[in-house]
Amino acid sequence: MRVTTPLPAKGLLARSVEELRRRSNIALRMEAVKGPLGPRPLYEFTHAASVQDCVLMSDASIGGSSRSHLDFVAGDDSAANDSRPPPSYARFHGRISTSLPAHRPNVQRSGYAAFRTPDQRPTLFGRSVWDIDPYAYLALRIKSDGRSYFVNLQTEAVEPTDLHQHRLFAKRPGQWETVLIKWNDFVRTNHGFVVEPQTEILRQKVRTVGIGLTDRVEGPFELCIEKVWATNEVAGDATVAKSAACELKNKRGEKIQWQT
Repeated sequence: MRVTTPLPAKGLLARSVEELRRRSNIALRMEAVKGPLGPRPLYEFTHAASVQDCVLMSDASIGGSSRSHLDFVAGDDSAANDSRPPPSYARFHGRISTSLPAHRPNVQRSGYAAFRTPDQRPTLFGRSVWDIDPYAYLALRIKSDGRSYFVNLQTEAVEPTDLHQHRLFAKRPGQWETVLIKWNDFVRTNHGFVVEPQTEILRQKVRTVGIGLTDRVEGPFELCIEKVWATNEVAGDATVAKSAACELKNKRGEKIQWQT
């Protein structure tokens, strides 16, 4: 494995220039009228800092026994039989435990782990968010162990603890694959429960993307991820996840109507 030198974080001016260049290209190519000419990268695990900047979580924060790690992997040749091993990626791994902390009787539920991308740094144009409104899909390049992971989105919502979630359906566990999820198929949740009213995601103000494991099945887990992007194209080897909107139920088991 080669040693990767962390890249220094971009300053305010550099980020502002980069954002101005992006906006200028959209205007010059008339993408607002014709639509985007290609996919938009959101987050890529290309160097160690891209992993170190992410926020890692588990039930250890409430006294639980689950453990989670997020490692940067570069120049790894152990996946020679995979469909297309990337040059670098993040490895999200650890162990889930559902044991409750003995010293905290108020904790009634345990057994989860997650990570998310860092908050985007501000520019001279204001707080940075992803405007994915011109795109139909969120795309992820992953290698899963087959467990029931969720993709979590944070937006500039009125309720800051709201998440929009969707199952990460891997069709080929143990192999690299591309999974596409329609932006409008994400489900609004709060603290793990589906909430009402169900509305479409705030597509112009997406803050972070993350992956969590909440199946509460004890044992080790491992999911590798190369990058996340927004796109309108369905590549030949990509899998489009089925909609979860038709299966919505609240914590009382009652069906929830999707509102547009």
